[in-house]
Parts: sequence; structure tokens; C-alpha cells
Amino acid sequence: MPWGALMTPGRRLVAGQLVVATPQFGDPNFAKTVVLLLRADPEDGALGLVLNRPTGTDVAEVLPQWADLAATPPAVFRGGPVQPAAAICLGRGRPGGTAVSSFARLEGLPDGSLGTVDLDCAPHELQGAVSEVRLFAGYAGWAAGQLESEVDEGAWWVLDALPADAFAVQPELLWKQVLLRQGPPIAFAANYPADPKLN
Repeated sequence: MPWGALMTPGRRLVAGQLVVATPQFGDPNFAKTVVLLLRADPEDGALGLVLNRPTGTDVAEVLPQWADLAATPPAVFRGGPVQPAAAICLGRGRPGGTAVSSFARLEGLPDGSLGTVDLDCAPHELQGAVSEVRLFAGYAGWAAGQLESEVDEGAWWVLDALPADAFAVQPELLWKQVLLRQGPPIAFAANYPADPKLN
């Protein structure tokens, strides 16, 4: 089945959405990935973070000052293949939390519940604004029109995000969980085998 054909054609990409790899996406960098879009601009391209690729490195090993705020699992995540040495931090905003310049809330999600955190600030400055953080090494990036073309070709589904997606306690299950909550027919893809020849 051409899974990408199940997407609504021409759905506009906006920050705060998920792009979820369809089972037939051939790029190993993105196989069964769930990517949160931080930016989606027709002229500047798109930028996002892979939410379900934890590494074996603890936040405490690389940025010990952020360890107390690190979400479970407290690992650094592989955010994507672009600039793998760059660190990007997501924070989960507190409901009704204070506004601070070091926490830029992400549009497109209810109540500004997610945002990027300036890692140059002191963690205690975020106490009233952020309940937990997740650290990503690298990011996923697309030139203008590139991601839209990949969506049209059936490589990605464009789906609504839940604030909890970025802080999944079992990130290895996130791809399947996101697909299952869509209902049929997309939910059928959640059990797609790693090697369809063995099905």
C-alpha cells in the first residue's frame, strides 16, 4: 500500500506539527521517526527535531547543570543529521507559567506548552516557566519546498502533535503510538514489519 497516499494533499506545514515517516521512507536517518516542526516557512524551509531517537549519553554527562530538569529518560536525543554537534533544548511550559526571555514558546500547540530553551541561561531562571527539558544533538532541516515535496511524494504524514509527544517516557514506542491514535487507515501502518519480506 502506498501509505503516503493516505495524507490529505496540500496540507500546509506549520510549526508545532509532526511529520511522521511513512513505512516506505527509504532514508535510514528518518526510518520510523517522529519529527516536531519548530519552523516551517515557504521561503526559508523547515527545521525540526526527531523525538524518538535517544542516545546512550545522559544529560548529566554533557550539561550537568540541566540534569535536574531533564525529562525521563534523561538522555540526550539525536535531533537529526544536520549539525550533530549543535545542541537544541525543548522545554515543557508550566500551565500559567511566567514569561521569561530564555523560553520561546512554540506556536501551534495549545497554551504555548512547548518551547525552545536558551542553554546559556541559568536553569533556575526557568523555574516558574518550565517543568522539564529535553536536550537534542543536531536537527532535521529542509530547504524551501523540500519537505513539502517529500510529503507530496508520500515520505511523510503531516499530523497534529500533542504536547506530551516531545517528552515521551518510552520514545521507542512513539512512532507506533502516534499512528495508532490516528485511527484507520493510518493506524494500520503501526504494525508494519521492519522487513516486509518477512511478513
